[in-house]
Amino acid sequence: MKRVHTLAVLLLALIPLIGIPSLMTGNQAEIPKVDLPVLITSCGQSPGATMIKVIFMRMKLELEPKPYEINEMATAEDLKAKKEAGSPYKSIIIVMGASLKGMGAAGISIDDELARNSKLIEEARRQGITIIGAHIEGMKRRAQGAAVGDNTDELSIDCVAPNSDLLVIIKEGNADNRFTIIAKAKNIPMIEVEKLLDLKIEFEKIFIK
Repeated sequence: MKRVHTLAVLLLALIPLIGIPSLMTGNQAEIPKVDLPVLITSCGQSPGATMIKVIFMRMKLELEPKPYEINEMATAEDLKAKKEAGSPYKSIIIVMGASLKGMGAAGISIDDELARNSKLIEEARRQGITIIGAHIEGMKRRAQGAAVGDNTDELSIDCVAPNSDLLVIIKEGNADNRFTIIAKAKNIPMIEVEKLLDLKIEFEKIFIK
């Protein structure tokens, strides 16, 4: 009995060193500080940004003049303008997922999107804005479900995910552990949910203090 007790004490002592993996984050990185107002934008012009907006519409957020805004074509200049106006964004959600139809309607290419978002991320870093990379449309929006030769979605992920402070992912879209690998390699916390509506619960945890 004494040996069992000693072993138990030793294991308890080691827990802080080993760490306990979080079911929510998938690694030991801590959720960063996330505040309002938040800007919702897109990298690839998929419907994902609008889907995120619907989630925010269901949340009880209080902030004047607006707790959140959606601008699918947001630029670094938009971030600068908000700061100069005295109401800077505190967080930005960049929804990964490329839609050839969406980009075509906007008259832009994936190269345009990657360039815009790279500058957007750079300015967000300069201002200390928390960057949240979100992929919420599952595998149907991933290259595995795209037309032959279409890797625009993966390019969108490459641009945003490794440069995020937090990743928010629908589990089905991470079937190949694409986001888990990025999160672990870059020590980025990751929230992974089963379905889209679960995002409301997770967003309320981090945005409603």
